[in-house]
Order: sequence, then C-alpha cells, then structure tokens
Amino acid sequence: MEENMDESQSQKGCKECCERCVGSLPWASLIATILLYMGVALFCGCGHEALSGTVTILQNYFEVIRAPGDVLDVFTIIDILKYIIYGLAAGFFVFGVLLLVEGFFTTGAIRDLYGEFKITACGRCLTAFLMVLAYLFFLVWLGVTAFTSLPVFMYYNVWSMCQNASSVEGANLCLDLRQFGAVTISEDRKVCTGSEKFLKMCESNELDLTFHLFVCALAGAGAAVIAMVHFLMALAANWGYLKDASRMQKYEDIKSKEEQELHDIHSTRSKERLNAYT
Repeated sequence: MEENMDESQSQKGCKECCERCVGSLPWASLIATILLYMGVALFCGCGHEALSGTVTILQNYFEVIRAPGDVLDVFTIIDILKYIIYGLAAGFFVFGVLLLVEGFFTTGAIRDLYGEFKITACGRCLTAFLMVLAYLFFLVWLGVTAFTSLPVFMYYNVWSMCQNASSVEGANLCLDLRQFGAVTISEDRKVCTGSEKFLKMCESNELDLTFHLFVCALAGAGAAVIAMVHFLMALAANWGYLKDASRMQKYEDIKSKEEQELHDIHSTRSKERLNAYT
C-alpha cells in the first residue's frame, strides 16, 4: 500500500515538473527562432549554390571571362554576394540566440515576479532595443526578398523559353546579357534560340537546378520575413507584460513598505502603552 502511494506521489511530482517546464518555455520565441533558422539556412544554402550555378552558366554558355585585376565585373559581384550570405548566416544565428534567451528571461521574469528574479529598467530597455532591432531586420529581409525575386524572374523567363523551344523555333529570340547589366555595352554576349549553345543550355541540368535553387532561396527569405514578424509580436507582448508587471512590482513594494511602517507604528505604540502601565 505504501509503495503504491509512493509511486503515485512520484508520478505526480514528475507530472508537475514536466508541466512546469513546458509552461515556462517561451513558445512564441521558440517557434520564431526555429522558423528564422530554417529560413536563413534555406536562403543561404540555396542562394550560395544558385550563385555558383550562375557562374557555371555564364562561363560555359555565354563565354563570359573573369576580368583580370580588381575590375568590378559580374563574377566579382557574385563573390561579394556570397560573402554577404556568409555574414547573414553568422549574424542571424547570433541574433536568433539573443532573442531566444530574451524570451526565456522574460518568461522567467513574468512567472517568478515575486521571487529572486526582479524586473529592472535595464531589462525593459533591452526588450525595447531588441524590438527596434527586429523591426530593422524585418525591413532588411523585405529588401532581400525583393532582391531575390529578380533572378527568379530572369531565370523563369529563360526556363520558359527552353520549355517552349518548339513554339519559338521560327522566331529569332536572343538572351543578351547586356540587358541584365551582367556585361558592359561593348561586349556581345548573347545566346539565340535555335543555336547549339541554347539547346545545350536547355538540355543541361545547370539551368533547371539554378532556377529552382533561386526559388528555394526566395522561399527561405519569405520564411525569414515571417519569423521576424513573429519576433516583433513576441517582443511587443513581452515589453507590454514587463511594463505592467513592473508597475505591479512597484505597487507591491510600496504596499509592503506601508504595511511595515504601520507595523512599526503599532509596535511602538504598544511599547509606549506598556511602559505607561508599568
């Protein structure tokens, strides 16, 4: 009988512990962090490989050569974009950790308001700073999404021409890199429908793979935008909760101070009356 009671008490204690742990998790920040990491990983990985595929297409089918020296050409721009991708991956990994840690501390501050952890003005300022930073990064990812849509649109046009090669067989359509700003005006780098290079490019895996990689990168950028919106909502809610909890904390401190003063006054009067009787 006693063993069954001990077992039921231990199961009840484990259940309460699990409920306490699950309830103390900042689910909004956790979901936003996972979504942010997924979006950034998808954008950085697919974007990097799509840029490498673009270099292969330019070299093999358009015969674009890397300019010697420190000339700013399309290959240099692609290398710069790759370094930007590296910076985005590292920076938003750290930023996601900061926001997740802030979510944990804010949840702990709300639930343990009257415990050892006290809400301070520094904590509220940190939450407000992260909220402003999240809004700025939200605008950054909006720009990244808009910028990523450009190569998707370009590759979609080329991919559509390849898919409809039979219908445009009679027309003399050309893909001129000067229209996209990839080469200078003096360079003649174009591939026309019906040519051997155009047919090889359409039959190769580079074009199809690069196009779909850019589509995945665009989806990753969109996921990062949604994640930043989630972070903004979570941070705004946390800041409001912290503000209200701080006011409640001040009220409780003032109330306890007044009660202590009243207790001191009553104890002093009691001592005076006792001394008067004696």
